[in-house]
Formats: sequence, C-alpha cells, structure tokens
Amino acid sequence: MSHTAHIPSHRKPRRSASKLALRAGVAGGVLGTIAVAGAAGPANAEPVTETIEMPTLNADLSADLSSAVAASAEATQQIALDQELQAQEDAAAAKAAKDAKKAKAEAERKAEAEEAERKAEAKAQAEAAERASRSAERTTLSASAGSSSDEDGGGSSSYDSGQATGSAAAIVAFARAQVGDAYVMGSTGPNSWDCSGLVQAAYRQAGIELPRVSGDQSSRGTSVSLDNLQPGDILYWGSRSNSYHVAIYVGGGMFVGAQNPGTGVVERSLDYDMPSGAVRVL
Repeated sequence: MSHTAHIPSHRKPRRSASKLALRAGVAGGVLGTIAVAGAAGPANAEPVTETIEMPTLNADLSADLSSAVAASAEATQQIALDQELQAQEDAAAAKAAKDAKKAKAEAERKAEAEEAERKAEAKAQAEAAERASRSAERTTLSASAGSSSDEDGGGSSSYDSGQATGSAAAIVAFARAQVGDAYVMGSTGPNSWDCSGLVQAAYRQAGIELPRVSGDQSSRGTSVSLDNLQPGDILYWGSRSNSYHVAIYVGGGMFVGAQNPGTGVVERSLDYDMPSGAVRVL
C-alpha cells in the first residue's frame, strides 16, 4: 500500500462552466455596485444595490403603441384643420365688417351731399324772395318819393336822389352787387362780409384804401349832414372815430350794408335804421 493512501486530497471538486459563469457574473455585479457606491458615497456608507427589471415588449403592447401614435397624428392634423378653418372664418368676418363700414360711410356721404344740396336750394329760394322784396320796396319808396315831390310842387326830398357818377358809381355798384351775401364777423369777401370789410372792399374799387375797422373808417374824410348826403358817403352808427357799424349811402335815401348774421348784406332805407352820422371821403 502506498504511503500516501491515507492522506486526504486537497484538490477542490470541479464545477461546471455554467455555474462558474453565473458566479462570475454575480461577483462582477456585486463588485460593480460596491465600486459605484464607494465612489458616490462616503467611505463608511452602507452599499446599496438595486435590481432593475426591463419590460418585455410583446405583440399587444406594440399594437397599442402603434395605435396611440396614429391617434396622436390624427389629433394633430384635426387641430391644424380647425385652426385653418377658424382663420378663414376670421378673414371673412373682417372683410364683411370692412365692406359694411365702407357702405355706411358712402351712405353718410351721399346723405350729407343731398342735405347740402337741399340747403343750397333753400338758400337760393330765400335770396330770390329777398331780392323780390327789395325790388318791391324800392318801387314803393320811389313811388312815395314821386308823390311827395308832386305834392310839394316839384320840391326835392330830404335825401339826395341823384345817380352816382365817377368813383362813387364804382363804389355803389360794387356794394349793390354784394346784396344777398352772408354776414360773417371778420370776413372780407368774396361771398361773405362784415360791415367794415364790405366798405373797405367797395372803396378799393375806386382806388381808395380805407382802414379795416369801422371806428377808423368813420374818422376819415369830413363830416357831412344826413340832410346833405351823396352816393358813396360812409354812414356810421355810434360816435365818429368810435363807431360800431358802417354802411355805404347809395342815393335815393337808401344804404347798403352788411347788417348782421340774420339779414346778411342788404339794401335798406335810412328810416329802417337811422345812422348817427356820415363822412365823405371822395
């Protein structure tokens, strides 16, 4: 018998390759977990291990995912279509509002034009009636003056009834041509006047430049009696050099003046509004 027959063997039993691989994997995993835990935490921290189970995709889950993706794409497309439709509706509404506003403005403009035409026609009719009234009034005054002259045995009336000549004729003609124009404070023509603006413009026809305001106009020339008036004389109301109204004597006891906003430029008898005095510039 051999002298080594009773000595037990110290060789470890062989293990299968699969068990060795499994142990190597486990050992490697544990060592990796310890290494990560040691690097992340303090030296004396307890090691932490976590096992993550990865889901396994099967046929049903894949089908559900495909359906969800398709539904999301369809919803996105529907939202885009809704937004496009809303944009078209908004554009149509904006265009309709713009067209309505334009139509309203056109209707208002047409109504204003028609109203202005009606006013112009009414004004023309009123002016025609005013001219007819003035013509009738002048005829009546002339007839009255003729009757008085016959009764007095051919004597003259209180006011000069002769025709204007020379520079006075130009002044009188211009003043009478403005009868019917509007009275506007501060206006100097050509279609509206105040009292001194009309007198200044009439005298300009004779080459005479007068001051702009009535007080200065009545201070020019020489004072004349209301019983000794001549066509072209300046009539004033108030005191000389401080008058508040002026007009032009046109002969036959008549004057032309821009009276007020209610009457405009009129030709009236001196008796209608007796002036305070008169001056002669010519």
